[in-house]
Amino acid sequence: MVEPNRYTTVLVVIMNSQRDFAIARDQHWYRIPLKRAPKRGVHAPILAFYQTKAFGDEKWSINHYAHATAWEIVPRIQLLPDEAEHPRANELYYKVHLGELRRLPHPIVSRKWRRITFIITHWERLETAYEINELLHGTIWEERLWRALRRMGRLAEEDDLDEW
Repeated sequence: MVEPNRYTTVLVVIMNSQRDFAIARDQHWYRIPLKRAPKRGVHAPILAFYQTKAFGDEKWSINHYAHATAWEIVPRIQLLPDEAEHPRANELYYKVHLGELRRLPHPIVSRKWRRITFIITHWERLETAYEINELLHGTIWEERLWRALRRMGRLAEEDDLDEW
C-alpha cells in the first residue's frame, strides 16, 4: 500500500451505525449505493468516516480512515444476506475493500449538526483539518483565501461572516 501524498483523494463517507463500523473494522469493507455514489469520489484510494449521532461522544466527527484496496459492484443482498427482505436488497452497491481502520491524530468535528452525504477532499486537508468545513475544496482563489484566513485565525462558520 502506497503512502498518500498531499493530493491523494479522500472520500468522506457516512458511518451511520455501530454495526457498519464493526463491519469496516472487522470484515474490512464498506458499502455505498451505486446510484448515490459521487462520480469524482468513486475509486478514491482513502475513505474517511463521518460518524453520526449513533456514536455518542464521537458523533458528528471524523475519527477514522482506511485505505481502499479495491472497489467492486455487487447487489446489496450479497453484502447483507440476512437482510434478503430489505427493500433495496437487489440494488447495486459498491463494496469498497478496506485495509485496517486507522485513527486520526485528532478528530475533525462539526461544530453544529450538518446533513453530510459525501465530501471529496485530499490527504493534506484530512491531516490538518480540525473542523468539517476545512475539508471542502474551492477554486484556486478560494483555496488561497481560505489558507490566508486560516493563518490569520479568521476561520468561522458561514453564519458568523457578517460579524467581521
